[in-house]
Amino acid sequence: MQKIVHTSGKRKRAIARATVREGKGIVRINKQLLDVYEPKMCRMRIEEPLMIAQDHASKVNIDVNVRGGGIQSQAEAARLAIAKGLVQFAKSKQLRQDFLDYDWNLVTADVRRNEPHKPNDSKPRKKRQKSYR
Repeated sequence: MQKIVHTSGKRKRAIARATVREGKGIVRINKQLLDVYEPKMCRMRIEEPLMIAQDHASKVNIDVNVRGGGIQSQAEAARLAIAKGLVQFAKSKQLRQDFLDYDWNLVTADVRRNEPHKPNDSKPRKKRQKSYR
């Protein structure tokens, strides 16, 4: 029976679901190979956990589905889901520690969200103007 691991990652409004299974090192983001994923900056961010865990990443196929948020948030969510999936698949505390040493956000979600709008105002942090005359 083939070993399969499902993980998820979030960043702002973006949610990524990753499936890690035994394979040849193929990575797909929304059914698109990582090699052709654009923009290049986001592709490089997604490749970071794969470069840190090269020996584990070459033995698995990773499929990631990302929805919501912007391009950068989707890349961050996919990166988190991939890293968590590799750690769970390998069951390696050393790999988790390597990810933590490189960047804390590879294994822990960033829970910050944008501030909601205030009632009767157009912006979240806008204050009422005061007149002293």
